[in-house]
Amino acid sequence: MTSRLLPAAFALLLLLPSARAFDSGTELARIFVEQVDRRLEMPAEEKQRYAVLLSKALASAGLARLTSQFFVLVDRDPNVQAVMIFWKSPEGDFHFIGASPASTGKPGEFEHFETPTGVFDHATANLDFRAEGTRNEYGIRGYGRKGMRVYDFGWQEAVRGWGSFGESFMRLQMHSTDPDMLEPRIGSRQSKGCIRIPAALNVFIDHYGILDADYERAVAEGKNMWVLRPDREPTRWPGLYLVIVDSELTQRPGWSPPPLRRTELIRSADDSPH
Repeated sequence: MTSRLLPAAFALLLLLPSARAFDSGTELARIFVEQVDRRLEMPAEEKQRYAVLLSKALASAGLARLTSQFFVLVDRDPNVQAVMIFWKSPEGDFHFIGASPASTGKPGEFEHFETPTGVFDHATANLDFRAEGTRNEYGIRGYGRKGMRVYDFGWQEAVRGWGSFGESFMRLQMHSTDPDMLEPRIGSRQSKGCIRIPAALNVFIDHYGILDADYERAVAEGKNMWVLRPDREPTRWPGLYLVIVDSELTQRPGWSPPPLRRTELIRSADDSPH
């Protein structure tokens, strides 16, 4: 999958009535602070460290020469559990936009996977959908409130968190979760392998088309991408890649929130396939 949009797609972005004219992707950093309520305040040296990790991961995947675009970076380290947005400038520099707590796979139970590391395309070959807001048998809205976007990265190999701990395939998704029961736990490993993010961050990524390069390409070709909201404000630098790393820290950094202390036993079940 290529990260380059067709010229027609760029033209469409400029002509969309809802399009927002940004001079630089770094302008989204200010908007992130205004719109995302659950944020991580990272020191400058940590932002730089993750920019290097992102750059190395892309280079290892043969993607060092990508054009200017946004990236979503997740650190699955149990001591971190964070999701970050970076913008690669036309000059090739990685700029930090913002960070929030996340939850990744929690091994130890049946059908719980360790969230895989690597670089994953967000392509129309695996179409996203929106949460229906329905509750499962435990009263949990696993994908969050109605209308929240579920980002689908297809079937991926991952280490099983049960039995012989070999590898199997799981459906890798990134999505919101139950705002009352499960969102307060974001910041610690909780999922069956997916990536759970705060609702406000989900809306931010969705509204500004942070990972929608392939979706905007499809729109430019005349396809009906119903999952895209008509009031979105895409930028000139839509991204294509989710990057997952494991920084393998031995202790939790001060900028990362500690895991939630459970005061009652609530099964961490969701209505997703993982």
